[in-house]
Amino acid sequence: MIAFHQRRDFFYGWVVVAATFAVTFVGFGIAYTFSAFIEALQRDLGASRGSISLVFSTAGFLYFSLGVISGPLADRFGARSLCVVGMALVGLGLALAGQARTIAEAYAAYGLGIGLGVGCAYVPALGAVQRWFVARRGLASGLAVSGIGFGTLIMPPLATWLISTLGWRGAYLVLGGAAAAVGVGASLLLEDDPGQRGLRPDGATDEPGIESSAAKEGVSVKDAIRTPRFLGMYVACLLSAVGVFVPFIHLVPFAVDHQIAPAVAVLLLSVIGVGSTAGRFCLGGLADRLGRDTFLVIMYAGIAVSLAIWASSAGSWALAAFALLFGLFYGGWVAVLPAVVADHFGRRNVGGIIGLLYTSVAIGTLIGPSLAGFIYDASNSYFSAIVISGGANAVAALVAFVTSGLPRHILHDDQMNCS
Repeated sequence: MIAFHQRRDFFYGWVVVAATFAVTFVGFGIAYTFSAFIEALQRDLGASRGSISLVFSTAGFLYFSLGVISGPLADRFGARSLCVVGMALVGLGLALAGQARTIAEAYAAYGLGIGLGVGCAYVPALGAVQRWFVARRGLASGLAVSGIGFGTLIMPPLATWLISTLGWRGAYLVLGGAAAAVGVGASLLLEDDPGQRGLRPDGATDEPGIESSAAKEGVSVKDAIRTPRFLGMYVACLLSAVGVFVPFIHLVPFAVDHQIAPAVAVLLLSVIGVGSTAGRFCLGGLADRLGRDTFLVIMYAGIAVSLAIWASSAGSWALAAFALLFGLFYGGWVAVLPAVVADHFGRRNVGGIIGLLYTSVAIGTLIGPSLAGFIYDASNSYFSAIVISGGANAVAALVAFVTSGLPRHILHDDQMNCS
């Protein structure tokens, strides 16, 4: 009777997935509009392309590194309050960025607003999803973070239209209001513990209404970071992030440099969004069947191959093909990574462990886009930056492959069934 009752009733875990989708749609979708603002920011703030790129890199460094704080806080106090604060900060940061008169003010407003805001929300929301799912964890994670793909698809063209209509300052004000309204509203729907609703995580074997043993399952953050498996994941993520975020900032300027109209060039970000959305929707479930560790290796290798295609592309169709392929593998990487963490280290401290792992992504994000900008300033070419980005992901694939066979630190029936 219990099993029949749970199949019949709607599972609230999907509401948590939808809320996380909205948070990532707003947070990352707006962050990835930055490329559409580069030309106006360079012109009005009198800064080089490298200096402008560092604004985004600073924000990226903060929102990935802050997970090491927001993740454990969410493990202890819940994701909802942290996400509400984070989305409010995103809105405030964008509104203040629209008032910036110098590059230093842009660093402070955009870097701190977006960086701290997304940092407060991203890891806690992802951690909440992991606690609601076991058997379909890869699918649930993919659906949740597909908000990033949809945001990348929709937000850059919207930002371009807003800039042409209201100017870049007005565009930031409108985007800030939308971020606060949608992001805070979605955050209020987040819940961490299925047991509070008399439910069990999807695919687990515990009776509803009873505290799940799987909920208590998991190693401590301190023990997790001492394992070779965590070290391998950390190194691979850092290397990959050096290259992964370069297209989000420099693909549009690259296309414009190759005589592609700005209105067409910005659509390449939307093509990344199409590929990313497909990667998260379609590949998250495939990872559950193929094996999430193997799948992660394939994603790193795919990113490396796609960046190699970018290095040899110039025309609009070739760049569109690169953007679609890159988005597919990038989306699959983002979708499966939190699930792999939960697979290996359990769900009890998943927020804290994911947050610490994402400090590697923070370092790579700080290095990659800004380095590419400064390389361009020095050589008037992106070729070397793209080669470095692809090579870093090739090495990441090798590291992930070598360490994928290491033993898991959580072996539980529900974990074994979804590996």
